[in-house]
Amino acid sequence: MILGAAIAIPAAALAATVPSALSHIAGGLWEVSGAPGAQTPIRQCFADVQILAQFEHRARNCSRTVLSDNGTSTVIDYRCGPSDFGQSQVDVVTPRALRIATQGISDQLPFNYVIQARRVGECEKNVSSPRH
Repeated sequence: MILGAAIAIPAAALAATVPSALSHIAGGLWEVSGAPGAQTPIRQCFADVQILAQFEHRARNCSRTVLSDNGTSTVIDYRCGPSDFGQSQVDVVTPRALRIATQGISDQLPFNYVIQARRVGECEKNVSSPRH
């Protein structure tokens, strides 16, 4: 019983931490290219860049678990309620550019795509909706 508690604490601590690959990436206004169904890049404010890892479910409150993190790339598994989930590999190209390969289930349908995210500025006050 004590051993199980010792193992659970580090796992919970890992889930709550920011991956080192994203620790130096600033929130702000990001332009996302390659999103399914979008004819033009999507511009959206992300105060927490980890939300980019759950881009398919960016409007949802999801729990995230870091599966791997090597300083320039991280793999994040996330769950959004009982049926929606995903896993994303986020590669840091530069502190202002990310490549995100993501897959999972959204609204009972599978998704699998790659997006490019580029930080283009600061967020406007009280603005967090996508701009097309």
